[in-house]
Amino acid sequence: MAKEDQLRQVLDCGIVAVVRSPDSQQLVDVVRALADGGVTVAEITMTVPNALDVIKQARAALGDRVLLGAGTILDPESARAAILAGAEYIVAPTVNLDVIRLCQRYDKLVMPGAFTPTEILTAWEAGADIIKVFPADVVGPAFFKAIHGPLPQIRLMPTGGVDLTTAASFLRAGACCLGVGGQLVEPAAVAARNFMRIRELAEKYVAIVKETRAAKK
Repeated sequence: MAKEDQLRQVLDCGIVAVVRSPDSQQLVDVVRALADGGVTVAEITMTVPNALDVIKQARAALGDRVLLGAGTILDPESARAAILAGAEYIVAPTVNLDVIRLCQRYDKLVMPGAFTPTEILTAWEAGADIIKVFPADVVGPAFFKAIHGPLPQIRLMPTGGVDLTTAASFLRAGACCLGVGGQLVEPAAVAARNFMRIRELAEKYVAIVKETRAAKK
């Protein structure tokens, strides 16, 4: 799939599931449950034990059903290793220009984390496809509306503080998509292998995205 089509998939889905767990055993099934619920974009964070193996296994098991990325990438070496393992996009908690350049070199989507207007613009000018505003719960939806005043061209994704009660507010404030971690991939559900719970939550978030976007038209 071309990079432009992958970006369109992220934007159309509207949800980037952040899969973070101290146990990697059942994470392929977690990603499958997300896809069953309509969340077809997921990132495996590098804090997961054997994260690269999980990415390989998920790609082999699910193929094109899910756009699979790697998260919590701190340096270009980790980014390249993740790409070689099958990651189709890279997510970082901070702005690392070397990571952005590497993703451009390999024609991969990159979503660096930024917090201030200066960091956001720096990442965008460096070639980021989507800017992950993290931690979004510190600033809330009002921050996104404020940033879109002078910088309407920048695609912003809140991560941290996005849940079923705040998701619509972030979208109405101008977020292009939502990064959702433990409020979607619930640690208790993962530990209990309650994949139906994860699927049901995915369906709820997808419904919020669709309803909020339809109301804005």
